[in-house]
Amino acid sequence: MKTSIISVFITSFIILSSVTLLSCNAKSTSKAKSLTVVTSMFPQYDFARAVTGDKSDLTMLLKPGSESHSYEPTPKDMKKIQDADLFIYTGGENDVWADTLLESLGTKAPHTLKLLELVDAVEEEIIEGMTAEDEEEHDEDESELDEHVWTSPLNAIKIVQAVCDEVCKIDEANASFYKANASAYISQIEKLDEQFSSITQNAKRNVIVFGDRFPLRYFADTYGLSYYAAFPGCATDVEASAATIKFLINKVKNENIPVVFTIEFSNGKIADTLCESTGARKLEFHSCHNVSADDLKKGETYVSIMQRNVSALEAALN
Repeated sequence: MKTSIISVFITSFIILSSVTLLSCNAKSTSKAKSLTVVTSMFPQYDFARAVTGDKSDLTMLLKPGSESHSYEPTPKDMKKIQDADLFIYTGGENDVWADTLLESLGTKAPHTLKLLELVDAVEEEIIEGMTAEDEEEHDEDESELDEHVWTSPLNAIKIVQAVCDEVCKIDEANASFYKANASAYISQIEKLDEQFSSITQNAKRNVIVFGDRFPLRYFADTYGLSYYAAFPGCATDVEASAATIKFLINKVKNENIPVVFTIEFSNGKIADTLCESTGARKLEFHSCHNVSADDLKKGETYVSIMQRNVSALEAALN
């Protein structure tokens, strides 16, 4: 199993790290060092980037364009975490390896922020029509928290503030700089919230349909939206059942849904099928879990991506 392999990997890493501990502790401190921040994926990376600006050495472990649910840490990744001043990760089922590593490091672990602990987390839900994961994949009595907490702008604001508070503790000398940056970024996210709120409050409908996974429960809950989708947010399946396809086609037709959404990095095939059968329009709703290498180079941010979602949501609800 993946978890067992990673546990062995982490144990081996800790042993190797212990061998070099003296040399690590003996590294020169005469040279001014930037705040070192390691993040597991894009949302954390973007929030830390916005707050710390040019005063941090910032790393995102998940490669641009990669799927977060299949990520496995390398020894180099683990070393980066060990040497960091601050490690920010999501938590949940996909980040069990991180909890294991941090526990292994004990008092030598860096400052950490776990997103699931910064907001009111909810369980991932299977709603009517969804193709559920194979029951063998999960324990029947085991609940799984929905990890996509940043999709709600209100949660994003809490996370940005938490990042600011933590870096201010670590680097007090630059606290005013971090606070000013956090305040400016929070203002941008608050404007997004106002736009989403205005759209949903004045919309013709409050139902959205995803011919894809649905990693946006926090977003939907924040703005009072009902939703239907092919899979839950953390599903690994790529092909929906015939029953799911039929259900979604009927839902789009019966409720005159004008848009069927797909998410970033999806092949879009399920959404294509729904659109061909109903005449609906296919649009992307980006969950911000990762960006392409080109988008990262262009400086795309949580705010710029969610701004595109504003236009997509308006088209879907009117």
